[in-house]
Amino acid sequence: MLDQALIALAAAGGTAVVTAAGTDAWAGLRGAVAHWFSRGDALREHAELERLDQTATALQPTDPAEAERARIRHEASWQVRIEAMLESLDDAERDQAADQMRSLLAQHVPQGSVSAGPGTVTVSDGGVAVDGDLSVTASGAGAIAVGGSVTGSVASNAPPTDPKGGASASPPMPGPQAS
Repeated sequence: MLDQALIALAAAGGTAVVTAAGTDAWAGLRGAVAHWFSRGDALREHAELERLDQTATALQPTDPAEAERARIRHEASWQVRIEAMLESLDDAERDQAADQMRSLLAQHVPQGSVSAGPGTVTVSDGGVAVDGDLSVTASGAGAIAVGGSVTGSVASNAPPTDPKGGASASPPMPGPQAS
């Protein structure tokens, strides 16, 4: 079984394949991923190139709902394939393959860019890009800070604080709160 770091690496690989398909980054990533899987076997590399091309074709549906389903399906499929490859290797080979995958991703995946449907989301170091819903839970007295804009609603169930810094007994007011 793989540790969390290798599972995350496999997930990043699956995401990279799906994100790059149909973009300028595709040719370089496609070749690098096929080579990574081939482990030097030319026939296997050719088979991987065909599999990658099938993925790129499957990610081109015109129906947005089908495009999202295809993206999720292929991202998961590539993650599982990368995990299976890593699991099939002995410890030394696994470490080397993981380093190669990290290098491949660093070389072929633009840092700070994440595909999110038809557009691109740019994320600064320490930021988070979300393709879908995001639920954030905080405990204790807290606040919500938004740098930028929010489409949809933002709600907090944190109790308001009184001027002396303690929690107030009154429930939170709906909507934006003035301070």
